[in-house]
Amino acid sequence: MMSHSSSTATSVGDFYNFLTNEVDNLGSLFLSENFMSINFLQHVLSTIRSFHSQLTVLVQRLQLPVGEKWLDEYMDESSRLWEACHVLKSGVSAMENFYSAGINIASLIDHHQVFNAQLSGQVIRAIYGGQREILALEEENKSLLETRMQTLSLRLEKNVSIESKFNKFYGFRGVLYVIRNINSVLLVILLSGLVYYWPETSFCNWNYEGNLVFGSAVMVSTATLLQRVASAAVNHMGGQAGILAYEFRRARFEIDEMKVEMGRIIEYEESEIDNIHDKVENLKSCFAMLKCGSENLIGQLDDLFDEIVEGRKKLLDICSHR
Repeated sequence: MMSHSSSTATSVGDFYNFLTNEVDNLGSLFLSENFMSINFLQHVLSTIRSFHSQLTVLVQRLQLPVGEKWLDEYMDESSRLWEACHVLKSGVSAMENFYSAGINIASLIDHHQVFNAQLSGQVIRAIYGGQREILALEEENKSLLETRMQTLSLRLEKNVSIESKFNKFYGFRGVLYVIRNINSVLLVILLSGLVYYWPETSFCNWNYEGNLVFGSAVMVSTATLLQRVASAAVNHMGGQAGILAYEFRRARFEIDEMKVEMGRIIEYEESEIDNIHDKVENLKSCFAMLKCGSENLIGQLDDLFDEIVEGRKKLLDICSHR
């Protein structure tokens, strides 16, 4: 029994080290990327996937007792992850109308060398259509998140002083406590970046002080990441609500710039058309990145859904055959 306990403690310790390294890597990436870039958000989602995968492996190593509460707690957390990822997928999928509108604006201009009144009118209408898509997308995503946030329970759990609670099941209950807290932080980052962010209720007002489980390194790293993202959100958004993803905000800016440029063309001379080519290239580039990033995120989410189903089935099979 003693040797078994020793080996499982090492496994749990290794798992905490793995979590700490992954969160630290996210923190470093966050500092090196544009604020809330899709590349960073993809890495956040990949980190959640790796946590889920390694947690399933850890359960098998620990050989936890059949019929105990640990399985219910694992299932509850995987269900919460499943539901949160469905909200994420809905929000990301809703971006399709927006980036399609942006690509359409660029195509209208790109295929013509000379502007006339009819073409100018088409482009202006397309720009207004793209701006309406922005408003519709953010309003739809805001409503989606408002209705689902309560059930997702995306909050940091209060530290519990009774260490024996976390040491139960060879320390697995402590692992679940930490995983729930880290997942909450990472999911709120993803939801703020890809679905909707508002200063009043997003991570900026989270109380992460005093939530460091036994002073563990992983929770210190998680709190540090949360502070960095929260501070950057205030600096970049200035108290404004909306979707934080860098590529989305850049695409929104480029549409506004194109609208200003079209106004110059219509008001002054057709020779102004020479000045618009760079803006068309910028428009095409940022909408192509938004489209590619959104599609990659949806693919990752679909893979995670499969992994959650596989992990739950694997643990149920293990328990039923012991």
